Amino acid sequence: MKILVTGGLGFIGSHTVVELQNEGFEVVVVDNLSNSSVDVLDGIEAITGKRPIFEEFDLRDKPKVQTFFKKHDDITGVIHFAASKAVGESVEEPLLYYENNLGVLVYILQELKKKGGANFIFSSSCTVYGQADQMPITEAAPVKPAESPYGNTKQVGEEIIRDTCKVNPDLKAIALRYFNPIGAHPSGKIGELPIGVPQNLVPFITQTGVGLREQLSVFGDDYPTEDGTCIRDYIHVVDLAKAHVAALQRLLEEKNETNYEVFNLGTGKGSSVLEVIHSFERVSGEKLNYKIVGRRPGDVIQAYADTQKANQVLGWKAKSSLDDAMKSAWEWEKIVRS
Repeated sequence: MKILVTGGLGFIGSHTVVELQNEGFEVVVVDNLSNSSVDVLDGIEAITGKRPIFEEFDLRDKPKVQTFFKKHDDITGVIHFAASKAVGESVEEPLLYYENNLGVLVYILQELKKKGGANFIFSSSCTVYGQADQMPITEAAPVKPAESPYGNTKQVGEEIIRDTCKVNPDLKAIALRYFNPIGAHPSGKIGELPIGVPQNLVPFITQTGVGLREQLSVFGDDYPTEDGTCIRDYIHVVDLAKAHVAALQRLLEEKNETNYEVFNLGTGKGSSVLEVIHSFERVSGEKLNYKIVGRRPGDVIQAYADTQKANQVLGWKAKSSLDDAMKSAWEWEKIVRS
């Protein structure tokens, strides 16, 4: 079966391509290389022994999207990662985010609607919950007003898919709400490689550890948590990638209960910023240079997943520990900088 993975050379996309190919799927990757490198294809091939079909173009180009689906008319499923994802940038450039994250989604769904019987997996986010009222966060938790245009694109994206599924009963979709993906493939062939200054905690930690960054800033230690720092649910990227395969197989095997479903993907355990730093120091043997600074606007106090639905209904469970994920992230950082 041929599966399209948009943004398939990015961090989560590339790991998902590996898991799909390991399960015997034929994969077509579309990526505009705005936040990734064509070299990732070599890493995927080195791990799986197979190079995915690759087409480089920008999905905002609607005629190119139409041409692509005419050419690859045997695609049975789409896993849609391609999106801009920096919260701060989205505040500065909201129109860029709405065009890229929502326009592209509409173009792809328009093509799938023509096909009939398509399967669609959407890369969503726990940002849709904002500061949830209760921990852990279940899929039934209310979707709060978004803290940023980026967060809003995930909320509106889910609404677009839900509304499309309502009137197209043969279109089946699953939205996967990720918590905090970290780590790298154990082979050391692919991992997280942010362009410019990292927006996320773990690559900033590993870049500081390797000497690329002078110091890590910890934004606030006066939150109502055990050590005063924010709490998040950090999930190993390989576990996350395997969840996409499980979701796709659920649709292909027609095990879905409705034609639009939502699942949280996390470990079910919250870790504070300081716990993540201590985990890094443990697995690396390095002392990290960090400094407590003022709070950052828009940061929620804590967010970690209730994973029961994914565990029981999807038949998937995160297996790797925080230390496992940090160790793989550190090994990858050292390989990249060597």
